[in-house]
Order: sequence, then structure tokens, then C-alpha cells
Amino acid sequence: MQYIQSDPSFSADERAAVYRAIHTRRDVRGQFLPDPVPDDVLARVLTAAHHAPSVGFMQPWDFIVVRSPEVKQQVNAAFRVAHAEAELMFEEGKRTTYRNLKLEGILEAPINLCITCDRSRNGPVVVGRTHIAAMDLYSSVCAVQNLWLAARAEGLGVGWVSIFHQQALREALGIPREIIPVAYLCVGYVSHFYSKPELESAGWLPRSPLESLLHFDRWQGGADGAAEGLLEQVRAGRSPLERGEIPR
Repeated sequence: MQYIQSDPSFSADERAAVYRAIHTRRDVRGQFLPDPVPDDVLARVLTAAHHAPSVGFMQPWDFIVVRSPEVKQQVNAAFRVAHAEAELMFEEGKRTTYRNLKLEGILEAPINLCITCDRSRNGPVVVGRTHIAAMDLYSSVCAVQNLWLAARAEGLGVGWVSIFHQQALREALGIPREIIPVAYLCVGYVSHFYSKPELESAGWLPRSPLESLLHFDRWQGGADGAAEGLLEQVRAGRSPLERGEIPR
């Protein structure tokens, strides 16, 4: 039967590689190297993004590959304006910490990439989006995650820059009004990947324990006997990476 995958199972090594990509993925800001990204590598990463799930198979994304220093400068200027505004939104005690955080690699990364969402693609009525209109935006975010994990497997760092006025980003990239910029990404080889997310290491916020985020059967639903086995495993508390089950 041609519509059934011939080998749906993953070997132990293949499964470990998937988890390794998930647990070692980082939002990269300041470790980019100037080394160019080969076209075949970039093509594989973009193809992975294009194979993300999408509501109604509408594939609402487009990919703007930015290499031009002039365009990067425009985008960086838009970031600087928003970054200065954002600093003032935090309470006084956190402003210095925020100011010292490295939150983008726009000029350093050899590749910048904007992933957009065309909400009109394939017509006004889309299977699965009839009642939750934002499903096309969520689908575009799935493309971002696919790209991020594929990039990590290729040894590439990715940093998501979200401190922009959307209109300023539209103007810098010539994006039409009806197209939604979903993610602006900095992509390139890096000197190193940190063992923990940078904001966690900087003391901005800790990782929340998974157990505190679990509900059963309804919002704030407590665990019954059937959930105890799961909770016991969750309370072990560490990822496969932290337990040494997959290499760093």
C-alpha cells in the first residue's frame, strides 16, 4: 500500500538524536561565526521547515532569506528602537539586567530569515480553521520549530528576534500589509552552544517544573491513581540529556 510508511519505527540511536536536538537547542544571540552557510545545508533546513504540519494543509508560510548588509542594518535599526522602548517597560530593578542581555545577532549572523504567514492562502475557508482563526499562525510557528531543530542537527545556531514594531519590520523587508511576519531568525554556525538557555543562566527566570504545569481531565484537575505513574516519572525531574542518556 503506497500511502503507508514502509518503516515507521525509530531505532534507539535515531530516537536519541531527536531528543538530543530538542534538549540542546538554544536561542543563540552572541556566538555567531562569520562562516558562510552552504546552500545544501540551508536548503535542507528550509525543506524541514516546509514539511511542518499546517492546518488544512494550507502551508501558509513564506521564507525571506536575508544576506544583504544594508537590509540587516535596516532591521537592526528597527530592533534598536523597540529595544530601547522595551527596557522602560520593566521594573527599575530589572532594567540593568535587561540592558546587558544580548538579545539578537542580526548583524553577526551570516543569514537572517523571516518566516511569514499568508492568511488568505488557499481561500477563505480552510479545513480545521473554521472555528479557531489563529490556526494558520500556529502552523507557521510549527515551521519555525522544524527549522530550529533541523538547524541544531546541522550544527547551526538560531536566534529568534521578536523585539520589533511589526510595521517597521514590514518596511525593512517590503512585506505587504496583508502578510504577517511571524518570526525573524538569525542563522549561522556558532562558536559554542550553552548548556542552559541564556536567560535561565542569567537568572532572568528559572525553568518551571513540569509537574506544576500538569492538569488532569480539566483545568486545575488533580491527579487520580491512574496519573501516579506519570507523575512519578515526571518527578524524576530531569531531561534525558541531564540524566546522561544522550550526549551533550
